[in-house]
Amino acid sequence: MVERRPALDLLAYAILALGVIVVALPVYVTFVASTQTFEQIVKVPMSLVPGKELIRNYTAVLTSGSERTAAAPVAHMMLVSLIVALAVPAGKIAISLLSAFAIVYFRFPGRMFFFWMIFVTLMLPVEVRIVPTYAVIARLDLLNSYTGLIIPLVASATATFLFRQFFMTIPDELAEAARIDGAGPMRFFWDIVVPLSRTNVAALFVILFIYGWNQYLWPLLITTEESMYTVVIGIRRMIAGGDAATEWNLVMATAMLAMLPPALVVLLMQKWFVKGLVETEK
Repeated sequence: MVERRPALDLLAYAILALGVIVVALPVYVTFVASTQTFEQIVKVPMSLVPGKELIRNYTAVLTSGSERTAAAPVAHMMLVSLIVALAVPAGKIAISLLSAFAIVYFRFPGRMFFFWMIFVTLMLPVEVRIVPTYAVIARLDLLNSYTGLIIPLVASATATFLFRQFFMTIPDELAEAARIDGAGPMRFFWDIVVPLSRTNVAALFVILFIYGWNQYLWPLLITTEESMYTVVIGIRRMIAGGDAATEWNLVMATAMLAMLPPALVVLLMQKWFVKGLVETEK
């Protein structure tokens, strides 16, 4: 019988509530700021009561951006971010599934050497290879393009490693049965391996979608045209430099809009995400 301890339960709830407040308070302040005028935001102390400019501020950033910093409309920037955020996980998952499948199920010379070469890239942070990657993209004339934004982010040693570990738990009897039935490698891959990997794919998709959506350094380097700005870059561009006044109400409205797609993906795929991370029976 489990002993109930009200004091410990109360302490746990208090810590949980404190954690929620710490996480939610900045989001609430951002939302409040996005509903106020510029004058109300710069007033000290700023009111924590939502203002009456919600529709005007959000309509302004979605359709015209920030006039003072000549930023592109946020609706277009969110479309660019969405394309990148969808293409990056799609490419990463497709390449990682195939590479992990080849490493596990094909016997060829240097198989483990190639796997460890892929795995070693985990030790190289993006900053280490950002300059040569930029040089390659520039020579291929892919600056300010979706191809240049997406292709360098597609390769993923982490996803390859995770899929390899999962494929190694699939019973060899399934491969033998498929071989006896006359199924080729790709038939076995599509009909058996991929369906068994759907929860892992879903979990990785959530993580990689957020990874692609929140990219800052790489888009900052290769995009110089407003039509190719992602929403994260757009937020930075909306912050005026020098003596120019930043329209913080519009910046906060953009920040709130930028948080919506990742939050929706997590909420809609929460069940699959958790199942893919904690499922142990394969």
